[in-house]
Amino acid sequence: MRVSLQWLRELVGGPAATSAAWPATAELAERLSIAGFEVEAVEDLAAQAEGVVVGLVRDRSPHPNADKLSVCQVDVGAAETLQIVCGAANVRQGIHVPVALVGTRLPAVDLTIKPATLRGVASSGMICSLAELGLEDGSSGIAVLEELLEQVPPIGSPVGPSLGLDDTVLELAITANRPDGLSMQGMAREVAALLGLETTLPAAAPGCSGEPLAVTAADRQTIERGGLFSLTALEGVSVAPSPRWLQQRLQKAGIRPINNVVDITNLVMLETGQPLHAFDRDRLAALEGGSPDPAAIGLRQGRQGESLTTLDGEERPLDGEALVVTYRDRPIALAGLMGGSGEAVQEHTRSLWLEAAVFAAQDVRRSARSVGLRTEASSRFEKGLPAETTLAACDRACQLLGELAGARVQGRWVHQRPGSPTAPVPLRRDALHNMLGPVLGEDGPEDLDDRRIVQTLEALGCSLEESGEGWLVRVPPARALDLQREVDLIEEVARLVGYDHFACHLPDPIEPGGLDPAQKAERRLRQALCAAGLQELCHLSLVPEGEARLPLANPLLADYGHLRDELHSELLAAARRNLQCGQPGFWGFEIGAVFDGRGEQTQQLVGVICGERRSERWTTSAKPRLPDYFTARGVLQQGLAALRISSEDRVLSGHALLHPGRSCQVVVEGRPAGWFGQLHPASAEAQDLPGATYLFQLDLAPLLTAATRPNRWQPSFRSFPTVPAAERDLALVVPANTRAADLLQVIRKAGKPLLEQVELVDRYAGDQLAEGECSQAFRLRYRDPARTLTDSDLEAVDGRIRAALEQQLGARLRC
Repeated sequence: MRVSLQWLRELVGGPAATSAAWPATAELAERLSIAGFEVEAVEDLAAQAEGVVVGLVRDRSPHPNADKLSVCQVDVGAAETLQIVCGAANVRQGIHVPVALVGTRLPAVDLTIKPATLRGVASSGMICSLAELGLEDGSSGIAVLEELLEQVPPIGSPVGPSLGLDDTVLELAITANRPDGLSMQGMAREVAALLGLETTLPAAAPGCSGEPLAVTAADRQTIERGGLFSLTALEGVSVAPSPRWLQQRLQKAGIRPINNVVDITNLVMLETGQPLHAFDRDRLAALEGGSPDPAAIGLRQGRQGESLTTLDGEERPLDGEALVVTYRDRPIALAGLMGGSGEAVQEHTRSLWLEAAVFAAQDVRRSARSVGLRTEASSRFEKGLPAETTLAACDRACQLLGELAGARVQGRWVHQRPGSPTAPVPLRRDALHNMLGPVLGEDGPEDLDDRRIVQTLEALGCSLEESGEGWLVRVPPARALDLQREVDLIEEVARLVGYDHFACHLPDPIEPGGLDPAQKAERRLRQALCAAGLQELCHLSLVPEGEARLPLANPLLADYGHLRDELHSELLAAARRNLQCGQPGFWGFEIGAVFDGRGEQTQQLVGVICGERRSERWTTSAKPRLPDYFTARGVLQQGLAALRISSEDRVLSGHALLHPGRSCQVVVEGRPAGWFGQLHPASAEAQDLPGATYLFQLDLAPLLTAATRPNRWQPSFRSFPTVPAAERDLALVVPANTRAADLLQVIRKAGKPLLEQVELVDRYAGDQLAEGECSQAFRLRYRDPARTLTDSDLEAVDGRIRAALEQQLGARLRC
């Protein structure tokens, strides 16, 4: 947003302006930057015409040695006229021109004027064109002041003020939550609040009564998504060039003047922040024949195959993302972006339809992206505009059209979304003081005065009503999207009073910071996985479109416009890239957020073990060794062991991504936490990965919950055993589908309290056993801390174990 300080001073004043000096430009820029409006550049327009004065061409004669040059005698108010050689075709005797004196520097063309001799004729100075003064100029000749100004200044006076070059323009970066910053009125309120002054905004224009706009059901839904759509009919319009003051205001804002009608809509946009668009009503009616009918106006999405030639002369193909204004279902404008050339205001236009509308911000963003176009209007609609001020901006434009173009209002048609009263925002005095602390005063830190709080918020356009604990604050429509909570109002007070005016204060009581138990456990898990040989990776959380993936309303890139719903795809792609680049293997993991179709967020731990570990070749005599299923599962177990939680594997079937016979469900504390397995051969082949590729995916929440149980990390003392242990082997014949984990669970339970340890040592299936059976052998270790166990003790506990195994799992001793 380009802000003219000259225009800003017209909008900020009041009784306090006489006693409070307007700050220097550098100071104002600094205060705006601290308040949240970063000043990206300060353009001093006066420097562009410094040293350029009004001159009168007393005489003009042809150059004796050049056909295209003229020798001019120019009066600049000095004792003697200046002889200047000029190459412009439109220079002639008797005209007033801008003259750059010797020693003048013209920043627009990076030229310093020096005495020169051109083809043998001395020249002292230069007659300037508008382009050489940094102004937009469609001609190739010098500036003729009689053609540009209503009244020519005296000879020898500075030419800058007459051409609007006596101003300073601030280039501001406006954040997405401050659409009011894209209007001069919004910036006037901001500056008035910063400087403790008052705004002197133009009086509200006379309103125009409107009647309902007839819309179809589909159009009604699209219009109400934005908030409001209106058409105002005007007749008796006289299209002509705008007055010089209006053109100068547009040029300072970076907008090219067109004609008085278009320029007025742009001026109102700069003044109020509300974009408007004018249609030539007669040309619009001529497209389909008949008289102009407001009921024929519609608002819908574009259709594949449609196109629209916009005001810039480009024919733009439309699709379902483009939002278009239609007349009898024919596109006539890109809503919120740019109008069509076929209905544009021209020199012979006599009647208008003035469109004033609020379009949904997300619709305008998608439409701008679909056609590859961004305009001053779309930059405002994209941030969100209040519908409450739209018709007032239209009234202001109608007023100016009447004054500068002779237009008369015929009528207005409006359709808007039914609204409900906005509740005031409560602001508690204690909440503000507790959050901000005291301000630095002459007598030391003290609470911010109520009068200062009220004055600051009222300067922003808020109205305050006293309540028991503070105030009830009604927010102006221009700030309704930004100021919705009590903390938002507190932030505004701190921002405008100045953060540097508040005393530093520490929390009371002061407590040391640090990681909570879950954060410590997560760090421990990351370190353990790295120690196990995996490398941590981090991928973008934005991914291409996919089934059930949640789309973003305003993605930065079209190819990455959805939130990811899983992590393994990116890890597998990274593995493939590493192998294709000649790496012998890829062992990696990632802990990150995933999102379901409803936007619910969960944290997952996902890893890929693919190929060999290069650093381990020294253990295999430099021979490659690919990990098998149990090696890969052990790597994951090593990471989980750092959390001191035990996991159990259960049979997993039907997982489309995993090998049907080499996968398992990982259970933590009796509940499924994720899965582990070998990549399905079909998936491995499709992704150009080796068959020995292993994947695991675990939800992080149950792991951290188990790792942060009370007393899990509390050290406990256990004395060293002073008596020997006794070991026995137990070989069982069980059905082939019996899990070792089930057998171990029964053995541990039945062997209490003497059973100290049990482990699987062998599994056999072959000719010596019946079909469908297998043998599983276990080694059991018994110990009593108080005495040495006898054979009878061991026989008793062995009997309990065998009985439990036979009763619960049908196991029998192997002979």
